[in-house]
Order: sequence, then C-alpha cells, then structure tokens
Amino acid sequence: MKLKPSLAGLLAVTALLLTGCDYDAPLTPAPTHKIDARLLGDWVAVEKNAGDEVKDMRVRQWDDATYAIAIEDDVYRVWHSDFAGLPFVSAQDLNSADRKYCYYTWALSADGTHLTLRRVRTEVIPEKTMPGTAIQQLIKANLANPKLLDDPLVFTRMEPKQP
Repeated sequence: MKLKPSLAGLLAVTALLLTGCDYDAPLTPAPTHKIDARLLGDWVAVEKNAGDEVKDMRVRQWDDATYAIAIEDDVYRVWHSDFAGLPFVSAQDLNSADRKYCYYTWALSADGTHLTLRRVRTEVIPEKTMPGTAIQQLIKANLANPKLLDDPLVFTRMEPKQP
C-alpha cells in the first residue's frame, strides 16, 4: 500500500504516551497550515513490541490549525510543522508541568484508513538543543540519516460505533 502524506502527523501524539516529550520549543513557532478533517476521529495502534497491546487515540479539532489528541488520560496539543519538504507535526504534552514538545513525520494512506508516524530521535537531535532554529538546522543536516526517525508507528481508523 502506497502512503500519501497528510495531516495525520498529528496523530503521532500516541507515541508520546510511551516516551514523553523532549524539546522546549515546537519545530515551527506557528502551524504551517490548517487541520485536515481526514485526521479527526478515533484511531487504534497495535504495537508489535508490546505484545499486541492496543492503544486508542482520539483526535479532535482544537481550532482551525490545532488538534487536541487524547490517549488514555493524556492530552496533547498538536499542529502541522512542515519543514524541509517533510510533513512534520509538533506535539505538546499538556499533562506535564514543563509542557515540552515532540516532533513526528507522518503519512496517511491513500484510502485514509492507515496513519504512519515516525518520531524524531533525541540521539540525533539532542533534547537540550535550542533555539528552534538550531533544531531545524540539525534536522535539515540529518535528513539523509536513517537514524533521524524512530521505527514507524501504524494506526488504523476505528469504525464508528453503531448505536
């Protein structure tokens, strides 16, 4: 199945549940475009390394350019941070006192049923890197580095519940 870039990166927030956020600033200071309605709804991920543990992710519209994402008891604010020709999102952890960020790339399948997210690795882009322009420079310098992004997380759209 060929994957097509989409605003699905916002859903990347599900991985935040597992690892927390690392950076003090978003990848871009403001959203690079408005939300994509195709990303709204409920998604489920099957994590191969966690014994097929299923995580539900609920994606809702916060405003014209921002998503609110809930994963169990955790809530994130996410927006598109397209950069260097790639569809990134900046995800902010709203449950923590420091409200740090994570960055993900994303791709949505042509039929809109599968979302693939890949998190930027702190081993390549150190968490203490500041300001945001320095983070952007490091990402740009490492675009060809296969270690820039974590292994993909794949989500499937959940069927609406029947009354």
